[in-house]
Amino acid sequence: MASKFPLFLLKFTHRFCYRAYFFDTGIRNALIANFNTIERRDDLGALWENFLIAERLKTRGYSGILANSYFWRTWDQKKIDLIEEREGKLHTFEFKWKSGDHRVPKDFIEAYPGSSFSVVHRENWFEFLVPKSD
Repeated sequence: MASKFPLFLLKFTHRFCYRAYFFDTGIRNALIANFNTIERRDDLGALWENFLIAERLKTRGYSGILANSYFWRTWDQKKIDLIEEREGKLHTFEFKWKSGDHRVPKDFIEAYPGSSFSVVHRENWFEFLVPKSD
């Protein structure tokens, strides 16, 4: 089974398109015929992004978190991997296999100054997927 997210449209984007994600990354791997180990993968970033989005959708479903999901990209390749529109706010996420200094694209933050931005990587992914209990 797969899910697709529409492009988040704002004045810096020039087309309407979708991204597809698989709830089971094994099916994804079968379709692209790539069962290599993590160390030998040439699509590690895309695999990591697919895993996190699939698990986030499951978490939201189990936790009753209602949100619209989008991604954002401009013609000059500025991007945000996941935008969740919930409770009247935009929560943005960038997925990186390695931690580091990653920033929200200036164009996006200028257009949506109240948005939150988080980078999800191997050291903090669990907090992204498991909601905090009150």
